[in-house]
Amino acid sequence: MKLISQLLSAFRTKSVIYAASVAVLLLAGIFTFQVTKAQVSVNANGETTTVRTHADTVGDVLEELNIELGEYDKLSHDPDDKLTSGMEINYTKAIDVVITTDGDDKTYYTTAETVGDVLEENNIDISEHDQVTPALSESVSEGLQVDIAKAFQVTVDDGGEKEKYWTVGTTVEDLLKQEKIELGELDRVNMKLEDEVSKDAPIEITRVEKVTDIVKEKTDYSIVTRQDDNLAKGKEEVVSSGEEGLVAKHFEVTLENGKEVDRKLIKEEVEKESEQRIVAVGTKVEKPAVTTTAATSSSDTVSRGGDGNGSSKTYYMHATAYSASCSGCSGVTATGINLKDNPNAKVIAVDPNVIPLGSKVWVEGYGTAIAGDTGGNVSGNRIDVHVSSPSEAHRFGSKKVKVKVLD
Repeated sequence: MKLISQLLSAFRTKSVIYAASVAVLLLAGIFTFQVTKAQVSVNANGETTTVRTHADTVGDVLEELNIELGEYDKLSHDPDDKLTSGMEINYTKAIDVVITTDGDDKTYYTTAETVGDVLEENNIDISEHDQVTPALSESVSEGLQVDIAKAFQVTVDDGGEKEKYWTVGTTVEDLLKQEKIELGELDRVNMKLEDEVSKDAPIEITRVEKVTDIVKEKTDYSIVTRQDDNLAKGKEEVVSSGEEGLVAKHFEVTLENGKEVDRKLIKEEVEKESEQRIVAVGTKVEKPAVTTTAATSSSDTVSRGGDGNGSSKTYYMHATAYSASCSGCSGVTATGINLKDNPNAKVIAVDPNVIPLGSKVWVEGYGTAIAGDTGGNVSGNRIDVHVSSPSEAHRFGSKKVKVKVLD
């Protein structure tokens, strides 16, 4: 029995030693397993995680952390790089950004931090005149919408001066305000202010201005004859020489881009009245008067005499003016002179019973002319003088003038 007890005791001791040995070996293995793990830091989208791992590669660590590497994601190391203790791994997941350029949408995946960085990495060129919303310095976020309005040039013709301006597409009114181009009350634009601008449609501004132009014109004096029985018949004497008057005509002138396009007479002001020319006509009869043509009254005949080669007569006659361009006028005189072909011809219409047709005459204020026409209203001591235009005829008016028959 004693021997059996000794054997049992010895067996128990060996078992304890063996168990202890196994335990020591297990602890040593566990210690060795833990010690041989690599310690790495993984920064994923701004959050850092420190792990101890037996993984062989960077890709294995990401897999252990359930990080799925996408096509556009950013990783500081190649996924096949060997893992080393103390390694810092940075991972950024790509987000989608929608960029709209002049209405055309396109989605980009990026890990860039700002809008400007996104445009740069995708080779999207932006000029200084383009408009980008949000600003280039703005941070990107998932699903960010970026709008790009590409600038173009518009030609503005401002009163004949052309200049090009950059714009991203706006109304005519907004472009003019942007470039500080002001419109006057009368100015015109070839487009509506609310119209959208286009690079193919120039903006034309017509600068309209109304100014007053004052033109001063001389007015003829009238001639008055007075019978004077102290002067011999056939004699004349100027009592008052007469003086021209002065009229100021006020015109409203419309200018477009500096050029006159319209002129309207708005008022006339007499600055100086004309003074009559007074001529005394002698009626004193010193010898029997010479009988004249029946149609000529003695009060209208100033003188009659001879110069050795013929005779001449001087009359005071009522004169008006006419032109060949009047309504219904043929332009051909009673003696066959074509006044439309000769608008500056000096021709007067006479009563042939007083001044024979074809006579050469001198008319005060008109000059030397030919008595080459007749007229329905021309009879007795009345004449019509031919001028080049109706406006000139209007200016001539109606007056009494001295008329000399030269031959």
